[in-house]
Amino acid sequence: MADFLHSKLVVTGASGHLGRRVVELLAAKGATNLIAATRTPEKLAGLPGVTVRKADFSDPASLDAAFAGADRVLIISTDRIDVPGLRIQQHRAAVEAAKRAGVKRILYTSMPNPDRSFIPFAPDHLETERAIEQSGVEFTILRVSWYAENLLGTLAGPLKTGKWYTAAGNGRIAYIPREDVARAAAAALASSGGADERLDITGAELLTVPEIAKIVSEVTGKPIEVVPVSDEELEKMLAAAGMPPFVIPLVIGTERNIRAGNFDVQSDAVLRITGKAPQSLRDFLIANRAALPA
Repeated sequence: MADFLHSKLVVTGASGHLGRRVVELLAAKGATNLIAATRTPEKLAGLPGVTVRKADFSDPASLDAAFAGADRVLIISTDRIDVPGLRIQQHRAAVEAAKRAGVKRILYTSMPNPDRSFIPFAPDHLETERAIEQSGVEFTILRVSWYAENLLGTLAGPLKTGKWYTAAGNGRIAYIPREDVARAAAAALASSGGADERLDITGAELLTVPEIAKIVSEVTGKPIEVVPVSDEELEKMLAAAGMPPFVIPLVIGTERNIRAGNFDVQSDAVLRITGKAPQSLRDFLIANRAALPA
């Protein structure tokens, strides 16, 4: 990681869970020109050795100021999936600002196979990747699999009822803890690595829903029956359970994406760039047992 630790490094979205952790890891490694860019600078008070700059992806002038003098910028994708088209506008603004600032490398947190994904917001990632590639700036795209933390909410129902209704079929996914994503992002930002590359940032193992259910049962001592359903059946169940309407397409898209094999991606990138393999799902669940229903 030491190659670029003393270059001017910018991390956007630095008050979010992932961004803040990337900043903390880089600071702990001795980064000397670290800039944490965020819409809410007040949330980052007290980070020693870190320069905090205000950056609003909807305000290009703030991005110019945040990226001024930067050698490398990690663009963490924004959370604005509520307004169609807004996130790609924000990301393009960030890419253009990085180019204006003379940034030497752009890093970006994308998703697996955005070109054929059924996830409603996949086009945001695909178009951002294209904008970065067309910018002419050297880049590293981090195609991050789904967080293991996402499972904690998913498992609430199955652990209470003993049944896991899923439309994912026998598709596989390599869930990865956020901590491992942060380690990979920090390492990629501060190391030479390969130019103009896409890295799949995935968990330790590809697992089907039945395999995940088996691990969960062994960790919690609660049996879980996996019940296959269609997309339409699952959609009705989610609506009947009171899930917000805008969330349902995300869940169905994820299930369909797993079933289609678009999450069937496994890579040793985390181990290669950090020197440490990602935590297994079993160990993650054991470590987060308290977050699961009793």
